[in-house]
Amino acid sequence: MILSSLPSSDGFYMPGEFEPHLGTIMVWPTRPGSFPYNGKDAKPAFAQIIKNIIKYEKLFLVCDENNKEELTTYFTDTDFTPNGNIELVIAETDDAWARDTSPTFVTNKYEVRGIDWVFNAWGGEVDGLFPTYENDDMLASTFCNKYGYDYYDLHKTGFVLEGGSIHSDGEGTILVTESCLLSKGRNPQLSKKEIEDVLLNYLGAKKIIWLPYGIYNDETNEHIDNVCTFVKPGEVVLAWTDGETDPQYKMSLADLQLLQNETDALGRNFIIHKLPIPKKPILVTDEDLNGYNFEEGEAMRDVGERLAASYINFYITNGSVIVPAFDDENDEIAMNILSKLFPEREVVQIRSRSILAGGGNIHCITGQVPLTGERKEK
Repeated sequence: MILSSLPSSDGFYMPGEFEPHLGTIMVWPTRPGSFPYNGKDAKPAFAQIIKNIIKYEKLFLVCDENNKEELTTYFTDTDFTPNGNIELVIAETDDAWARDTSPTFVTNKYEVRGIDWVFNAWGGEVDGLFPTYENDDMLASTFCNKYGYDYYDLHKTGFVLEGGSIHSDGEGTILVTESCLLSKGRNPQLSKKEIEDVLLNYLGAKKIIWLPYGIYNDETNEHIDNVCTFVKPGEVVLAWTDGETDPQYKMSLADLQLLQNETDALGRNFIIHKLPIPKKPILVTDEDLNGYNFEEGEAMRDVGERLAASYINFYITNGSVIVPAFDDENDEIAMNILSKLFPEREVVQIRSRSILAGGGNIHCITGQVPLTGERKEK
């Protein structure tokens, strides 16, 4: 059922990703303009991630009818049984960034509801990445209707948002970036205050923290999920470089200075952990470019273009933390930092350049479904 009320007035809020949850939504990668060579490297990486997730929780795998048979290359029939934890969802999509196109879920002590934002391919006619995105825009409502979740529909207001542009601590604080939410391709008709009010009302939050920037050259207009995230309430990790000539340096420094002078919704100062970006920039190669098949009107790549690589784009399951690896000397440093921050979880690195070549990373390909039931006391 589509709801006409507001989550905040109904007593619903967006939980933190680190909280116990029912499962994860992923979309099988098939877009030729995102994943070179028909995803020959991306698909095994997706499969690795899926196999780790289903050790700890349910996985809703969205795939279209034409491509479902290739799943047998990567998974066995038992993976799709209740013990295997994969549930196949047949639906048409335009791309595989489930974090951005899945429902944003909110909860109270007893129920989970969805939010269906407007999706316009990260900028619509202003700077969107491809011109045809109707299937992706329908994924949130399709999922909610299939699984019986009541949901709030923002299409009546036209409010554009992607799931990767918001992070919640589950206690009333939301992280966003100004560069994304104030970009001209999102909601230019609204002021910053009006955008903030929408987020507070629909995410059941009390305070929005506006970081100035995300990751350099991030084609999402710098989503928050690539630059800063909560590891627990009051505690964040921030993408960082000590290289003062790197364009990321001033961006991360501005974010750090803001966080150091802010408090969360409960008045706590933030504990901030710096997580280095890869030491060596990751660039589009001739080999990459030869493997893409762009449709007319789709944003194209160039040889030498810097990709928005970041270890912040990790995903927290009920029992693990899945972290990008880029064959870089900082892979191990990132792994060690996150292992200390998540001592109760298995920390696993997945080689992710093939996902990065598509324009995102591990967090971008995962949507999260909260548990129904009483929230555990901290």
